[in-house]
Amino acid sequence: MKPHFACIAALALALPGCGNVAVSSDAQAVSDARLERNKRLAREFYEKLWFSDNTDAYSDYVADEYVVHDIGARKNVTEPAIEQKKVADLFQGFGELSGEIDYQVAEGDKVATRWFISLDASDEAKAAGMMDVDRVPIINVFRFDEAGKIVEIWNHRHDVDLPRPPGPPPEA
Repeated sequence: MKPHFACIAALALALPGCGNVAVSSDAQAVSDARLERNKRLAREFYEKLWFSDNTDAYSDYVADEYVVHDIGARKNVTEPAIEQKKVADLFQGFGELSGEIDYQVAEGDKVATRWFISLDASDEAKAAGMMDVDRVPIINVFRFDEAGKIVEIWNHRHDVDLPRPPGPPPEA
């Protein structure tokens, strides 16, 4: 029993250093390439789908089904890919929509993108209560599958930067 205990103790002492195990250069290159691919796909998702009103491009970026983490009823909901087109079409219908990517961070299968949304609301949208929006920051986190399709979306808007109607704030 004692030799067994000594082996376990020796192993336990060695474990803290096991995080320093070198990854092969081939594996690292694949990992780096996948990170760069996912960042490019996330960038294109905004530039081609949202910023240029090419909402039919949704299927180039989103898996047939994905999970969305958003506000309201869209919390932890599995949706068909067409929902991304519908959401983009809705926003495009409010007026002249534009955006700008600020930065991206990627790790593993996830990409976080901070971007700004601007809207020059149409007269019809203003009549329905929509307002012009200038550079409101949004952070989205996408999780990609092995094929490079978005399978999960976390949406974080900086709502304190959104215009508020006059008067007291609504009650919670």
